[in-house]
Amino acid sequence: MRILLVVLIILFLGSSYLLVDNLDSVGSVIEIDKNEEAFVSKVIDGDTIVANGEHIRLLGIDADERGYDCYEEAKEQMEKWVLDKEVVLEKDKTDKDQYGRLLRYVILGGENVNIKLVEEGLAVARFYRDREYEGEILFAEKVARTAKIGCKWA
Repeated sequence: MRILLVVLIILFLGSSYLLVDNLDSVGSVIEIDKNEEAFVSKVIDGDTIVANGEHIRLLGIDADERGYDCYEEAKEQMEKWVLDKEVVLEKDKTDKDQYGRLLRYVILGGENVNIKLVEEGLAVARFYRDREYEGEILFAEKVARTAKIGCKWA
């Protein structure tokens, strides 16, 4: 009986610890798993794709829209990297933008595609609320700009 009591206490304390450890500053439970596997079926432009039937806007970056200098190059590179491939979509703070698109970092083979686009000089850093990879993206932009890499900085 004593062993059962000790086990129950350990389980209770352990589960309480896990619950408290996963609370945000206002006391609500934080979503633990923020990654989702997805199949990319379409590339709209350098910073927007369609995966699992949802429009996905890449976080932390901004690529040119149709009619601007880097549109074609960024779109073509995204197609080479992610079209018809399985990727991981990683959430940050904001789930959707004002157009209903999911806001995500796109991970392919362990590499953050958002950062790669900036490293290649095909997109610029652009942050609002979500800043998970801010340091890496800003550093990638600084390097690309200094070295005049890609159509954004050439």
